[in-house]
Amino acid sequence: MAASSLLSVSLCLLILCQGSLAQMMFGGQSPWQSMRTFSGPRGCRFDRLAALNPSQRMQFEAGMTEYYEWDNEMMQCAGVAACRHMLEPRGLMLPQYNNAPSLMYIVQGRGIMGTVFPGCPETYQSFQQQSETEQAEFPMGGESWRQQMMRDEHQKVHRFKQGDIIALPAGVTYWCYNDGDVPMVSMQVYDASNAANQLVPRERRFFMAGTHKMPQRMFETEQQQTMGMMQPMGQSIFAGFDTQMLAEALGVNVEMARQLQTQNDPRGEMVFVKEGLRMLMPSRSQEMQQQEFEDSMPRWQQYGEPMPGMRNMTNGLDEMFCMMKIRSNIDMPSRADYFNQRGSRVAMMNSQKLPIMNVVQMSASRVVLQRNMMITPYWHMNCHSLMYVTGGQGRVQVVNHRGQTVFDGQMRQGQILVIPQNYAVLKRAAENQMFHWVSFMTNPNPMKSQMVGKESVLRAMPLQVLMYSYRLSMEQARMLKLRRQHEMTILGPMYQMQMGSNE
Repeated sequence: MAASSLLSVSLCLLILCQGSLAQMMFGGQSPWQSMRTFSGPRGCRFDRLAALNPSQRMQFEAGMTEYYEWDNEMMQCAGVAACRHMLEPRGLMLPQYNNAPSLMYIVQGRGIMGTVFPGCPETYQSFQQQSETEQAEFPMGGESWRQQMMRDEHQKVHRFKQGDIIALPAGVTYWCYNDGDVPMVSMQVYDASNAANQLVPRERRFFMAGTHKMPQRMFETEQQQTMGMMQPMGQSIFAGFDTQMLAEALGVNVEMARQLQTQNDPRGEMVFVKEGLRMLMPSRSQEMQQQEFEDSMPRWQQYGEPMPGMRNMTNGLDEMFCMMKIRSNIDMPSRADYFNQRGSRVAMMNSQKLPIMNVVQMSASRVVLQRNMMITPYWHMNCHSLMYVTGGQGRVQVVNHRGQTVFDGQMRQGQILVIPQNYAVLKRAAENQMFHWVSFMTNPNPMKSQMVGKESVLRAMPLQVLMYSYRLSMEQARMLKLRRQHEMTILGPMYQMQMGSNE
């Protein structure tokens, strides 16, 4: 009896633990709940919105970073920050981590990214045999290099390409390398008001190597900027330690410890790897085959599956966290959630498609509008959004709770716009060109309420409610309710209807 009771209790505890872990990783809170805290200045009213261009550019040996003005009131009120990176071919973005979770969208190019999750095993190990394909892709340049590489082991690295969304949790170290032939351009948005950030509600980047220019927006006060109390140069976190203590902690000599502190390195945050970066990883063709295989699997099987041959070597945490995908492509037409015959499309990337979104508490969407087409007017019920225009031009209108227009303007490539929670927005492509953008939301499962079309709030109301709300006749109310009933999210151009007089 005692053994049976002990077994029952153990099974109950196991089920509870697995359930709690699944709830933590795959989302157990209501979509209306948020892990964000308000961080903006007192009196945030979102009365005037503006499309922002990058305000500062920092040039490095192998690329540059452009910053959007953090001190902008709307950015502070929404608790978000944004920057755009350009990394040259064979350029390496040095290892770093952030105080806030972020999403990175690959605008152009391809590359390799490494992330380091504490406690996860180095699954890319030296006992893995190198295939002929890998030898062709990464020429060894000598037997000594081959032997050295085959002894290496590290955590999983990820290939990425144009259109990918990459999720980066707060405090996780990452690095990035451009193995393509064109500059890699990426847009990175940080959620500084996320509960994972317990520092000041601003984006801060902590670097593991190199010396780093610091844009003026990072000065804490105007007095410090005027008096020069803070030098416009940052260093790696190693630079702040005593050299002797650092050498002892790492088990290296003082000269190597001083080299790690990189106090006289002028290259900045992005450096060239002249002979190309070499590491142990599957070939690009092998990863493409794996991606095709994953795409053919049911969605629930695509994200927590352990690596082939690792099933007996992993526990639940490894399978659910260490092996979790950090990226997914949002740009391919086949991934669209809404698509029409003119080629316009909308694709969403939330925690249902990419579970790590529950960790970063963010999500994204990709919209491509053909000329003169519109997105149905809507508002986000549970999040702010930051819109980044990737190409073309279009008109955007935003309306607040007083029915006042807080933004009405043309937006073009490279600009961003913060759209506050519950503010109604209408977007339309220009008559002579397409309009496409990426939106970053501050909730892993954003909820949108549409004002027109098959999912319209107007369509869900009784006719007489519409009649008395807007002083319409029965025919007019029915027309208002049903005219766009066969369209969803994407609206065709020049759709006008004479509704007659209200008198």
